[in-house]
Amino acid sequence: MSSASDLMVDRRKLRRQVTFWRIAAFLIAVAAIVGAGIAFQRSTLGGGDHIARIRIDGLITGSQTTLDLLRRADQASAKAVILRINSGGGTTAGSELFYNEVKRLAAKKPVIAVIDGVGASGAYMTALGANRIIANGSAMVGSIGVIAQFPNVTQLLDKLGVKVEAIRSSPLKAMPNGIEPTTPESRAAIEATVKDSYAWFKGLVGDARAISGEALDKVADGRVFTGRQAIDLKLIDALGDELDALAWLRKEKGIAESLTIRAYTANTNRFPNLTSMGGMLAFLTGTPQRPLEEQARALLGPSALDGLVSVWHPSRE
Repeated sequence: MSSASDLMVDRRKLRRQVTFWRIAAFLIAVAAIVGAGIAFQRSTLGGGDHIARIRIDGLITGSQTTLDLLRRADQASAKAVILRINSGGGTTAGSELFYNEVKRLAAKKPVIAVIDGVGASGAYMTALGANRIIANGSAMVGSIGVIAQFPNVTQLLDKLGVKVEAIRSSPLKAMPNGIEPTTPESRAAIEATVKDSYAWFKGLVGDARAISGEALDKVADGRVFTGRQAIDLKLIDALGDELDALAWLRKEKGIAESLTIRAYTANTNRFPNLTSMGGMLAFLTGTPQRPLEEQARALLGPSALDGLVSVWHPSRE
């Protein structure tokens, strides 16, 4: 009996030891992950002088992810920032958010915008906040303007025998809406908002690029220009790419040639969220977390844009 009791006691001790080491191994793994995250964040955002590269691609909706990257570039030891732009724009409000953030950043450290393929409408508005704009010779630049679009299916509803009833607090509430005839008053109200935003956008271009009069009217009529045309129209400062941007930063802003470019991506935002399951999974899989709004916008495309739009795309012109 004593030998059986001793065996049971030994088994219990072994179980406790195994459990202890399992817990210890788990805690060590978690500490290593957190430590690696902190070290990576310091090395990519705050550790050592560098030149930050931030991409502005696709549809602009004022993504919080991109805003966070611009703000991190402000706080980090980045001595300069290169904005790589390839976008036809997006919402006017989202583009204004980006413009304001880029302008704030450019007041503290050199920021140069490099338009690779398209830098039109809201994307061009964003670039206006930088200290300098350069573009590929064949890039599409401009499309300065604002548009409000909505489908009108009233004739289709009439054919189907569907009538929409509405009780509203005032004649212009929720007008126009596309399922009722657009009244002259509602059209005039929308036109007023479009004209107000357009006047602001046009004035922004005039102030930022020192263009006025007929020259400003010409570039702000909604058309796009190639990079080669844009330089003669004063919409950009020079033709070039990222290498030319680097050369300008080193020659004109005194940025040391020893500084390397460090890409800021959405992945750099995942380490502070390791306390959440989503953040932990994002770290382990290497997949950045994307806000639900961004995922929906990516799936639905430009047709999902709400409010006034500053966007250029051949299919929308």
